[in-house]
Amino acid sequence: MDNVLTYIVSGYNYWAALILIMIGMYGMIAKNNLLKKVIGMSIFQSAIILFYISISYKSNASIPIIAHGHGVADHTAIDPNLYVNPLPHVLMLTAIVVGVATLGVALAVLQKIYRVHGTIEEDEILESIKE
Repeated sequence: MDNVLTYIVSGYNYWAALILIMIGMYGMIAKNNLLKKVIGMSIFQSAIILFYISISYKSNASIPIIAHGHGVADHTAIDPNLYVNPLPHVLMLTAIVVGVATLGVALAVLQKIYRVHGTIEEDEILESIKE
């Protein structure tokens, strides 16, 4: 029992990401209100970003800035285990920007849907389209 608790506590960020992914998926699939679906999508995007940042963590590593002349000029080997890979962080920064843009467009589309149909409930919108 103690090993299971240690396993769960040591990967708390992965468990948090998994729970947020499930909450976001539930919000996107199970809800009829389009605003709740958009909120679920936002939660899902945030959970994916948390997951990617979590898997890119490397203990006892520093930022990948190499001192002037080290490794290049003197032809010594650079140990990659001493540095964090910046690519996942840069990609997640881009994902944050895309997520904010997606959220803004989704909210603008929701406003237009509400103006045209008078509701943001999916069932009521489908009924008004059929008529």
